[in-house]
Amino acid sequence: MELILIRHGLPEKVVARPDGPADPDLSPDGHAQAAATAAWLKDRQIDRLYSSPMRRAVQTAEPLSRHLGLDIEVREGVAEFDRDHHTYVPVEEFTQSDFERVQELMDGSGGFPAFGKTVIAELTGIVDDNAGKRVAVACHGGVVNVWASHVLGLEPRVFFIPDYASVSRFMISRSGVKSLLSLNEAAPAG
Repeated sequence: MELILIRHGLPEKVVARPDGPADPDLSPDGHAQAAATAAWLKDRQIDRLYSSPMRRAVQTAEPLSRHLGLDIEVREGVAEFDRDHHTYVPVEEFTQSDFERVQELMDGSGGFPAFGKTVIAELTGIVDDNAGKRVAVACHGGVVNVWASHVLGLEPRVFFIPDYASVSRFMISRSGVKSLLSLNEAAPAG
């Protein structure tokens, strides 16, 4: 089966939300990125479409859902590690403002191991439910990193920053052998 992980488009910045998690919507650029990725993938035979419950992922999946005529199946286990934070800062800014937290993610410490176990279990369940199919999952950079690390035999960690609305592809054989096909593909500029 082929597993396609789609990182969400660029979200809005949420400085501090006192009444709950930030969970931002996509920015106008993020909506355009999601639309471009959907147009690029629309002619592929995708059998099922999953998404993290977070707004930025669901909104990224929506254009592809419309193109393919597929319902979006929400899966809690592919939500991002920051899902309960009251602030959302795009990763480009975050990496410059909180180096200590970035270092924890890069070396796999902090709460990342537990997050990694959740992601691996959720994506393994999706793989097991879809033998012989091609599925897409709208998710997050942390999720892409965890699964790519898992496929490569590494401990869960952040080892690269996927582009917004990028696609990473993995093949999983019926016997369970996992292969990395691509990381961080982008829709062709149109």
